[in-house]
Amino acid sequence: MTNILFQNARIVDGTSDRPSDPVNVWIEGNMIREVGTSVSSASAERIDLSGKILMPGLIDAHVHVVASTADLGRNGQLPDPLVTVRAFKLMGEMLNRGFTTVRDVGGATSGLVAAALEASWLTPRLNISGKALAQTGGHCDYRGPFNDDPVRLRSFPLGALGRIVDGVPEVRRAAREEIKSGANFIKIMANGGVSSPTDPIHFLGFSREELLAVVEEADNAGTYVSAHLYTDQAIRRAVECGVHSLEHCNLIGSETAKLAASRGAFAVPTLVTYDKLSSEGEAMGLPAASVAKVDDVRLAGMESLSIMREAGLQMAYGSDLLGGMHVHQSEEFVIRGRVLPAMDVIASATHIAARLLRMEGKIGTIAAGAFADLIVVDGNPLDDLTLLTGQGMHMPMIMKDGAFIKR
Repeated sequence: MTNILFQNARIVDGTSDRPSDPVNVWIEGNMIREVGTSVSSASAERIDLSGKILMPGLIDAHVHVVASTADLGRNGQLPDPLVTVRAFKLMGEMLNRGFTTVRDVGGATSGLVAAALEASWLTPRLNISGKALAQTGGHCDYRGPFNDDPVRLRSFPLGALGRIVDGVPEVRRAAREEIKSGANFIKIMANGGVSSPTDPIHFLGFSREELLAVVEEADNAGTYVSAHLYTDQAIRRAVECGVHSLEHCNLIGSETAKLAASRGAFAVPTLVTYDKLSSEGEAMGLPAASVAKVDDVRLAGMESLSIMREAGLQMAYGSDLLGGMHVHQSEEFVIRGRVLPAMDVIASATHIAARLLRMEGKIGTIAAGAFADLIVVDGNPLDDLTLLTGQGMHMPMIMKDGAFIKR
């Protein structure tokens, strides 16, 4: 059993604009047992962190671990064993960047979660929505305008990010099935998307009645709804219907941001994905028609950060990268840092994301009773957010659940 005492640890966790004074952190098993200046243990292995920074394991609240290619239509046609192997590779790389927890917002299943828990390959902790819900012709319908093949209503390949449902009865059934199958929350596609062929960005996904139905089903199960959203109109409508987690939000307006903040909603911007889809998407397999849509949302993304911060809308960290672009996962820190204070950017990947995942006190913090998910950084990320990039090159130690991933 792990029994380690980190000594002289200066903590950066997004709650202060400077590192803490040196403290000791005692790890026993997979948990943090005690934190304080006088904490000690005669039996623990001692590791001196003088000159380094100790952080909670990072949280990415918007990933697709099964998306091994940017062509999501083709991704959904890949055989499940191939998708599984590629997903484990992607998750292992995320962990080695310091992301000890990730929230999958479309694609990963409870079977993949179970496999990750049982496999000998270490992965981040997975929080999943199961398959996202999308309407016919919406984001996740990759059939194209000339393909009238019926969609499958019951069986979904692992590589498919979502399932197509229409009408209140189908929406309710699908939400109940995803929750029954182990989803931690429900994801819906409530706006047009970049990667799908027949839904321009301004399209609204689902009727109000359908949105209200899925929110009620999530409420009944004690969880919440996350929605893919770009336009101000779509975001406002979703908030009015009770959607809790607002993904992307590139085109949000100030009044809608204030409304969302007043309702206790979270936003999950994902600016790095548009930057990379624009520069690398075509080479990575994104169809040309989708590449043409990217700038509709990319160019407004930076302004959306300022709008949401001014409104007091809490923002969690998200990357939303696909295929070979996953290597840029940590660059979201630097992009946000051009507009937001470093403390706020770090908070988005620690305690704010933990609250969104409803795991406050367990992840995203260094405190007694939390999971021993920790990263050690050479240098102070509050002064230089690039220390959180570089595929973990500035992280000499990474621990997840009390086990060293890197030492």
